[in-house]
Formats: sequence, C-alpha cells, structure tokens
Amino acid sequence: MNAREKFSVCLLSIGLILALLPLSGSRSFTGKPQKLLSEVLDNGNYFTVDQVARFIVSEDSSVQIIDLRSPEEFRAENIPGSVNIPYGKLLEHDPVNLLNNGKTRNIFYSNGDFDANYALAITRGLKYNNSYVMKGGLNEWFHTVMNSNFTGERISARENALFETRSRAKKLFTEMNSLPDSLKMKYVNSKHLAAKKLDGGCE
Repeated sequence: MNAREKFSVCLLSIGLILALLPLSGSRSFTGKPQKLLSEVLDNGNYFTVDQVARFIVSEDSSVQIIDLRSPEEFRAENIPGSVNIPYGKLLEHDPVNLLNNGKTRNIFYSNGDFDANYALAITRGLKYNNSYVMKGGLNEWFHTVMNSNFTGERISARENALFETRSRAKKLFTEMNSLPDSLKMKYVNSKHLAAKKLDGGCE
C-alpha cells in the first residue's frame, strides 16, 4: 500500500465516523467504503493548478472554486473568483445550497492537499459527485503559476499556450489580491449575487 492509499484509508475512516454524526437537513453519509476509496484515489477527481488557471482565465462558469482555509487566510490572498467555506464549517449546515448544482464542478483547495482531500471524501460520501480537488493546493499554485517564467531561446506552441495561461492567471491573482479588503469583498459578493440570479434565486 503506497502513501496515497494509506492516506485515503485514513480519509475513509474519518468519513465513516462522520456517518454516525447528525447532519442538518435530510442528508446523511452514505456509500460503500470500497467505492469511496476508489473515488478518492481516482485521478479524475483532481485538477492540476494549470487546469484551474485555465478555468479562471477563461471565466469558466461551470466551475466553483472553494477555499477551505480560514477567513483570515482567505482575506490575505485567494484564487480569483473563489468562495470561502472554511473546512471546519463545511458540515455545520447542510451543504446542499453550495454543492447541489449538478452542472457545476466544485473544486476544493487549501494550502496543501490535506483538508481538500478530507472535503472530497466527505462530500463524495454525501453523494455530491460534482466535488473535486485542486491538487497541491495554494502551495502548488505559487510554485507552478506564480513562479512561472520562461528561459531559453525556443518555445513550442504548447509551452507558449501554457506560459500565456499561467501569466494571465498570475496577473489576475496579483491584481485581485492587491485590492483593499472592502473591494475584495464587493467582488466576492457580486459573484454570489450573480450565482443566485443564474440559479433563479433572490437576494
């Protein structure tokens, strides 16, 4: 059993314990451990930071990026367009309003993979099959996107497209996180309002 499989077994153990805890609303933790383990191990449930950067740059409305860190960490810096749902509060209320739009892919991230992998196991156990993880979290985002640079004399078309996407995502991240907190919150709130209107909800 490799390290990732051992970690996934730990995730399942926590998930099964959660099955005994009360959840608000009518949701309950379901799913067979073997099936949930295979889902957590499936690379198809993970997006790379480059894929997430592409979603951001293209303003892909089919994804919702969820920051699981504390509100203080979120205010300090966050991926543009992401919403803050601290990991500790993920199950305080039934997450149906946040996760139940089957047309939207919900991508969790934290600083690393730990909390995001737990969130994936928990939400998949609750049958929210539109949950995913940004592999490596914000640490990998900084390593790959924010520190991206080109050296050399030649670049292939593929490398150029990748570098362009990283550069645009880096610029958006820098511009967004250089705003005062009040303007950041207006931006975040405008995203929430737009989502409600698209979903047929009201203010």
